[in-house]
Formats: sequence, structure tokens, C-alpha cells
Amino acid sequence: QVQLVESGGGLVQPGGSLRLSCAASGFTFSSAAMSWYRQAPGKERELVAGISRSGGTTNYADSVKGRFTISRDNVKNTVYLQMNSLKPEDTAVYLCNAARIGRPAIWGQGTQVTVSS
Repeated sequence: QVQLVESGGGLVQPGGSLRLSCAASGFTFSSAAMSWYRQAPGKERELVAGISRSGGTTNYADSVKGRFTISRDNVKNTVYLQMNSLKPEDTAVYLCNAARIGRPAIWGQGTQVTVSS
């Protein structure tokens, strides 16, 4: 069964940190470019960060550059999002996405991140 399962979300104060994980199963993880998206209430889903199949190339939304870091472990079939210096505007459901050439995209169910004092 093709699956992505996110974890690591929660409530954190402004300026704090969280590390999200996305565990993949049911497909060849190293064949997929991986991304983190987020969706806040009433807003469109937006791309937060992406990483290539080998992990050698990453990209970030301007709003998170310098604060968030995406990484992957192709042995553990997991992609991570380290989030530092969190702001209230980072509050959203964070979703993991796997993109494979010629195959439908795979989405996780999401994990809630709330930044509030």
C-alpha cells in the first residue's frame, strides 16, 4: 500500500522549533522527489520546500528561507522538515508529497503545526 505518514506537529511558541517527519512505504522512495506543503484555514495550499531524489538539490518558499531545512534519508525512507524561528503565520496543516515521473502524486494526511503564545 502506497502511503505517506507525517508526524512531529504540535503547539509551539513563537521563536520555537519543530521537526516534522514523513515516513514513506509501498513505493521506491529514492525514485520520488519529495516536498512539504502547507495549508492554513481559508488559504490555498502552498509549497514550503522540496528536495530532489538524491537529496542534492533543495528549494524553499521565500517565506521560510533561512528558517526551514528539508532533508531526506533514502535508507529510512523518510523526509524531514526542520523548522526554526517559527512564527504565528507558519500555523497550518503540513502535508508531505511524493512526485514520481509518470505516476500519480502521493499525499500524506497532514500534521497540524500551531505557533502561538
